[in-house]
Amino acid sequence: MVALVVILVVLVVAGLIAAGRSFKVVQQYEQGIIFRFGRVLGRPRGAGLTLIRPIGDRMQKVNMQIVAMAVPAQEGITKDNVTVRVDAVVYFRVVDPIKATINVQNYMFAVSQQAQTSLRSIIGQSEMDQLLAERDSVNRELRRIIDEPTEGPWGIRVERVEIKDVSLPESMKRSMSRQAEAERERRARIITADGEYQASKRLAAAANVMARDPAALQLRLLQTVVEVSAERNSTLVMPVPVELLRFFDKFTPPAAAGGGKPAADSASMADFGDEDVSAAKAGIASGAPLEIPEVPAIPELPQKAGNGKLAAAAAAAAAVPEPDAVARHDDTAADSGA
Repeated sequence: MVALVVILVVLVVAGLIAAGRSFKVVQQYEQGIIFRFGRVLGRPRGAGLTLIRPIGDRMQKVNMQIVAMAVPAQEGITKDNVTVRVDAVVYFRVVDPIKATINVQNYMFAVSQQAQTSLRSIIGQSEMDQLLAERDSVNRELRRIIDEPTEGPWGIRVERVEIKDVSLPESMKRSMSRQAEAERERRARIITADGEYQASKRLAAAANVMARDPAALQLRLLQTVVEVSAERNSTLVMPVPVELLRFFDKFTPPAAAGGGKPAADSASMADFGDEDVSAAKAGIASGAPLEIPEVPAIPELPQKAGNGKLAAAAAAAAAVPEPDAVARHDDTAADSGA
C-alpha cells in the first residue's frame, strides 16, 4: 500500500514537471523559436500559450521591440584634418528572430561593435562643417553603413541613427569664435555703409529740393536754431547764409539793385543755369569762336583823410627833379648862353 502511494506521488510530480515543460507563454512583444533536438522547428511561435514536447523540445524567446543603444564616444580625424569626438545612439530591432538567434552569437554586442566602427568611418569621410551643420545627411549615411551588414545576415534592421554630440578641441572653438566675430563685424560694416549711402542719397535729394526755394533753407535754419537753443548752451552763433541774401535780393526792385541786373534773373531760384549750359554746348558744337567778356578796369582806391601828410609828401617828392635831369638842364643852359 505504501509503495502504491509512492508510485502515485511520483507520477503526479512527473506529470506536473512535464506539464510545466510542455506549456510555454509567449508575450506580445516576443516570438518563440522551437528547437527539437537542436534543430529549429518550423516558424517562430507567436504570442499566447504554446504547447511543446517536454522531452527533446526547447523554446528560446526573442524580443522584437526597438532597442535604443548608446554608442560610446569615438575620437577621429575628419576629412579636413580636425580632431573631433563624436557619440551617437542607434535604434534597431529584430526582424528575423531565427537569423538573430542562429547567425550571430550575441546580436546586441555585434550591433554595438558595428556601430562604433561605422561611426569612426563616417568621421573620416566627413568634414567638420558637415558634422556640425549637416547632421541629417550624416545620420542617413551612418544608418546605411550600419544597416548594410546587419539586416541581411543577422536579421537586425537599423531604424534610425542620431549623432548626439560633437566635441571640438579648445583651439578650434576659439578659432570658430573669432571667425564668427569677424563675420558679424563684416555684416555690421556692410549694413552701416549701406545706411550711409542711402542717407547720402536722401540728403542730396533734400538739398536739391531745398535749393529750389530759399524759404525752405530759412525754415531749416530756424528749426536748427530751435533745436540748438533747447540745449543748455551759453553761446549761440547764428551764421547768415548766402541763400538768405539771395532771398532778400529776390524782392529787390530792378532800379534799386544798382548793378543793372534785371529782376527776371532772380525771379526763380529753381533756375540752375541749364539754358546757359545748353547754349554753350550748342556754340561749341557749331564751331563758333568763344566770346571772352571784357574785364572792367579796376577803379583807383580813394585815399583816406588821415593820410593827407603822406599825400603831400608824395606830391613834393614827385615835383623834385631827378639829379640826371638837373645836370642835363644845366648843360643845355650853358650851351644856349654861349
